[in-house]
Amino acid sequence: MTVLCYHAVDPSWSAPISVHPSLFERHCAWLAGRRVVPLEASVATGPRGRGVAITFDDGFASVFEHAFPILRRYRLPATVFVVAGTLGAHERPVDWLDRPPAAGPPRTLTRERILEMREAGIRFGSHGFAHADLTTLEGDDVDRDLRDSRELLEDLLDEPIPFVAYPRGRHDRRVRAAARRAGYTHGFALPERWERPGALAWPRVGIHAGNGIGTLRIKTHPLFGPVRTGIRSVSTRVVDAMHSRR
Repeated sequence: MTVLCYHAVDPSWSAPISVHPSLFERHCAWLAGRRVVPLEASVATGPRGRGVAITFDDGFASVFEHAFPILRRYRLPATVFVVAGTLGAHERPVDWLDRPPAAGPPRTLTRERILEMREAGIRFGSHGFAHADLTTLEGDDVDRDLRDSRELLEDLLDEPIPFVAYPRGRHDRRVRAAARRAGYTHGFALPERWERPGALAWPRVGIHAGNGIGTLRIKTHPLFGPVRTGIRSVSTRVVDAMHSRR
C-alpha cells in the first residue's frame, strides 16, 4: 500500500514541495485508473496491501483552490494534515519553509474551507500544532503540541482525529510514545533510510515538483516502498533526480 505525500499545488510557487496544478491533474488522471483508497482503508489493509492513498501536508490554501477541484473531478479520496496553530484565532505564521514564495509566506486553509472540504468527503489529520520538529522538543512540549493539535481539530470537525503526520516526517521513540499518549492510532512519516514500519511509523512517499508520470509510476509500484525502507534503502532523491524532467 503506497501512501503519497503532496504539499502545495500552486501555479506560482517554484519549490520542491509545490506541484503545478496541471501536473497534479495529470497525476490524478493516471491515478484514477488505479486503486485509490481513503487513508483509513490503507491502514486497515496494511503496508503490504495493494493500492494508493493520497495525503497533503501543511494545509496550504492552494490545496483548496487547486487540488480540491481536481480531486472532485476524478472522484479521488484524500487526507489533509493541518498545522492546527494556523487556524482561527491562533493564526500562526507559516515560518517553517526552506524556500518560501517570493511574494511571502503562503496562505493556509481557513476553518470554513476545511468544513467545506469535509462535507465533500476530504478527511483531515494533525500535522502538529506549530510544525515543530518534534524530535527537538523537550519535556512535556511534545505531548502538548500533539495533544493541542488533535483537540483543536476535533473541536472543529466534531469527530475523532486518529492520524498525525509528523512535521518533516521526523520522529523517534519518544515522539511515537507521545503520539500514542495524545490519542493517535497512526503516525505518518517520510523515511529516506531504513525505518522499522509500524502503526506510529507509517511510511509515505513524497511527491515533488517535476515528478512526472514516469516517477509516479515508480513511486506507486508495490516494490518501491519495501526497497526504499528496507535493508538496501534507496533515497527518493535519486528517483526524483532521474525523472524530474518527465
